[in-house]
Amino acid sequence: MSSDLDLVVLGGGGHVGLPLSLAFAKAGLRVGIYDTSQATLDRIVAGDMPFMENGADELLAEILPTGRLTVSSDAEILGRTQTVVVVIGTPVDEFLGPSMTVFERAVEQIAPSLRDGALVILRSTVYPGTSEFVARRLAERGLTIDLAFCPERIAEGHALEELHTLPQIIGADTDAAAARAEALFGILAARTIRTTTKEAELAKLFTNTWRYMKFAVANQFFMIADQAGVNYTNVLQAIRQDYPRAADLPGPGFAAGPCLFKDTMQLSAFTSDHFPLGQSAMQVNEGLPAYIVSALDRRDGGLVGKTVGILGMAFKGESDDSRASLSYKLRKLLIWAGARVVCTDPYVVDDRLTTLDCVLEESDILILGAPHRAYSALPIGGRDVVDIWGALGDGIRL
Repeated sequence: MSSDLDLVVLGGGGHVGLPLSLAFAKAGLRVGIYDTSQATLDRIVAGDMPFMENGADELLAEILPTGRLTVSSDAEILGRTQTVVVVIGTPVDEFLGPSMTVFERAVEQIAPSLRDGALVILRSTVYPGTSEFVARRLAERGLTIDLAFCPERIAEGHALEELHTLPQIIGADTDAAAARAEALFGILAARTIRTTTKEAELAKLFTNTWRYMKFAVANQFFMIADQAGVNYTNVLQAIRQDYPRAADLPGPGFAAGPCLFKDTMQLSAFTSDHFPLGQSAMQVNEGLPAYIVSALDRRDGGLVGKTVGILGMAFKGESDDSRASLSYKLRKLLIWAGARVVCTDPYVVDDRLTTLDCVLEESDILILGAPHRAYSALPIGGRDVVDIWGALGDGIRL
């Protein structure tokens, strides 16, 4: 049976799926985007990127007239190709354990439309063993498929660059699946690295967890120095300056977003000893907003009656993505402490936010929540400012 699409990206309207779809279309492939959000698909067809991604607005405008991009909210689009890339992750439940419900639903959803002999590639970070689980469930539905796990490795906002510059891990348990996946990603990636599916699953989890643990070390060091009354900017400069072995020590800041915390908890659930290092990293990183509120409460004799402004509600700088942002946790804790809180962000769309001018005018205390470049030249004057990122030009301040 002939195929009129070279591949279909399931979840192709999201932060991982859409840049990948555009990159393959740019390379000349006929790409289908399957997404359950019709509103997102309508924006894509209209040439409107649904989120910030460097270079994506221009690339979308370039690709649409070629006809190489097809969008649909109907699973039948999967039957128009022999290659399906699945971009849905394994969330953690309220007990911080992995939930397989999303993949159980996905198998039930795609199996009726999936072609026998198709190549199915899982792309998002998953709990170890998910690839085998999906392959087994599809086989139980009578389908013979090749399955690979090829984790995304890009930093949000830099996908279109890093899809071409970073090596692509090809996790496959058969040579046939590996060859097909390598042929596909070889179109984009500088090189490929072959592993088994479970090795690739762990490689992705280890990568994100390692980053999360490094951020926890940085935040713990900051809190230790702050409690000792020491200027951490000077400490960090002394550690790093002309000393290569400490070059990878990050500065402090909110370690948030949709991946790092979740993936660390998935790894914790996977290990027999519950991964105490990962659990400790979670406590440090998730506890940083509470540390800031507690420090302000002690320093200022209470926050009742004070107005606190938060600058930046995205989970990181130069992003409009507020998923799992610790700025929102900070907001909640400040309100519980009795403060009036006003928040702003140049990119995040949220009815609860106000203008930058309003935040600057009304706030007794300013807290940098996300280090957007737009805040680097603010007329702060002698205001009471909390900048744990050290991004406002006056060092790390609490």
